[in-house]
Amino acid sequence: MSISIELIQKLASIVGDKYVFTDLETRIQYGHDETEDLSFPPGVVVKPANAREIAAIMKLANQFYTSVVPIGGQTGLSGGALCVLEGIGLSTERLNSILEIDEKNLQVITEPGVITQVLREAVAQKGLFYPVDPSSMGSCFIGGNLAENSGGARAVKYGVTKDYVLNLEVVLPNGEIIWTGANTLKNATGYNLTQLFVGSEGTLGIITKAVLKLLPKVEHNILMLVPFYEAGQACEAVSAIFKSGVTPSALEFMERDAIDWSLKYVEGINIVVKPEHQAHLLIEVDGNYPEILMLEAEKIMHTLENFSIDEILFADTEEQKNTLWKMRRSVAEAVKAHSIYKEEDTVVPRYELPVLLAGIKEIGKQYGFKTVCYGHAGDGNLHVNIIKGEMSVSDWNLKIPQGIRAIFNLTVGLKGTLSGEHGIGLVQKDYMDIAFNKMQLEIMEQIKYIFDPNNIMNPRKILPDIY
Repeated sequence: MSISIELIQKLASIVGDKYVFTDLETRIQYGHDETEDLSFPPGVVVKPANAREIAAIMKLANQFYTSVVPIGGQTGLSGGALCVLEGIGLSTERLNSILEIDEKNLQVITEPGVITQVLREAVAQKGLFYPVDPSSMGSCFIGGNLAENSGGARAVKYGVTKDYVLNLEVVLPNGEIIWTGANTLKNATGYNLTQLFVGSEGTLGIITKAVLKLLPKVEHNILMLVPFYEAGQACEAVSAIFKSGVTPSALEFMERDAIDWSLKYVEGINIVVKPEHQAHLLIEVDGNYPEILMLEAEKIMHTLENFSIDEILFADTEEQKNTLWKMRRSVAEAVKAHSIYKEEDTVVPRYELPVLLAGIKEIGKQYGFKTVCYGHAGDGNLHVNIIKGEMSVSDWNLKIPQGIRAIFNLTVGLKGTLSGEHGIGLVQKDYMDIAFNKMQLEIMEQIKYIFDPNNIMNPRKILPDIY
């Protein structure tokens, strides 16, 4: 989709010449996220400063029938921010202010271009806590978290992004600006437009402000790394821990290769992994009363005695805790640095994790590929990295889509679904028929049409191309 000189001039009249970019270098810079090695440079990059400018851009885009793709921190893993039709790449990076921290009501009003970790640290200074902590929180934007309904390690206890969203300011595809709800903890007034936009991946509108719920700051935690001799047993232990009556604040699974690659990729991590260790659980409990945390940790250890484990490593200092979390959060980057890969974001009821893991390994054998698995085991969310390794290009192109479909069929068969937190975007949309029937997909298509009849808002995402 070529961009006319007239359109570029009109965009410049809205945001100013210095915030409109047509040079190839900038377009390439904004043409990718962290999804594999995909690159789709937009026809033009625009950096508006507020909702009013975004509204004017959307009205202009409708007039010229030009696609608009919101671009945030470019950390996505499903291709949701890729400009597949070129068009306008709309960066939200200038909407980067925390507008208000309401200590009385435990709320924060923020713009979408604020980095997640920046928001977490800002509210922490006020004695408050925003729990959502995706692995990319040091670079991802709040807007992207909202678009993908991001989770993270502590979702198992505290929930995901949607659980903290009270109200949103949104620019609709036609350029109208609306608020979706109210700044209240309860709201039974009409359809829940707020939750419709959370997780909609920028296909229904552009979020320009968000009112988020906060919690009181948690003062203490205990973190332990548990080595297992069998990966399947590590998955089985997850459900057993919850059945014991303990809800960890984080419960992460890493199979052997995930840790090995992370240790090689990240300098300064001194953790001994014995040859016989096949998987690890990283388990955290948190709260404000250390004596209660110790009782919970003891109950977890008692539960783990029923499994074949080695000596548990307790992180004694903040430095050790940070090292363990750095190891876990570096897995995705380590895998990406090691080989060409595809990452799937499966999620099942947590009791089914052992079946899912075993089935994924069997599918890998059937189609000739290797997998490296890790993820948020506490909520059944297993990230599956499919490694190209020595596979030929023809086998990679032919067998991998078949293998992915088999993995998703297995996942849905276990009462799970295609994505827990990465979203569908561009790369998973052709598998949506596994999770939804024709009627369900048509309802989604109709919702999209109501909001965006000209189909200019982040087109060719989520829904298969036949819809």
